[in-house]
Amino acid sequence: MIFESVMAGFGGQGILSAGMMLAHIASHKGLNVTWFPSYGAEQRGGTANCTVVISDLEIGSPIVTAPAYGLIMNMPSFNKFQPRFRKGAKAVLDTSLVDPSAVTRTDVEFYGLNAGDIARDLGNVRVANMVMIGGLLAVSGLFTLEEAVAELPNALSKKHHDLIPLNEQALSKGFSEIKKINK
Repeated sequence: MIFESVMAGFGGQGILSAGMMLAHIASHKGLNVTWFPSYGAEQRGGTANCTVVISDLEIGSPIVTAPAYGLIMNMPSFNKFQPRFRKGAKAVLDTSLVDPSAVTRTDVEFYGLNAGDIARDLGNVRVANMVMIGGLLAVSGLFTLEEAVAELPNALSKKHHDLIPLNEQALSKGFSEIKKINK
């Protein structure tokens, strides 16, 4: 089993935290994992992305040139990574910031979630990344929703444990509300 993904968006959207969440779940399940962040010097507001590789075998490199999975939260990241996805890849787009009409690839399955609106409806726009993780889990089948929820206390710092119920709701909404964009 190997899961190679890219997660990308603006700094401050929780892109790196989303990747770390998957890494925590994988590590807890005894899988091998690499998490490789990349972000501009300005961080908040600049671009940020990370690759996450999860495998039951030893991982040779954290670098993913043609990801099989993606979590994309803004148009600049979509424009950068759409051409890079491997044929047959599955990618989740935050349709509050990524225009689904920009999808040009028919050999990649694109899914959409209006993560910004869902997070706002839940009361905190900062959980949009967890909405997106829920969608990615539903699309990939990598981990169950229950496995992700069980890992929240380990993935979130203790000072944010009061937000565990909100993050659980965000994961659940993303998992249940994901929709395929292209046919």
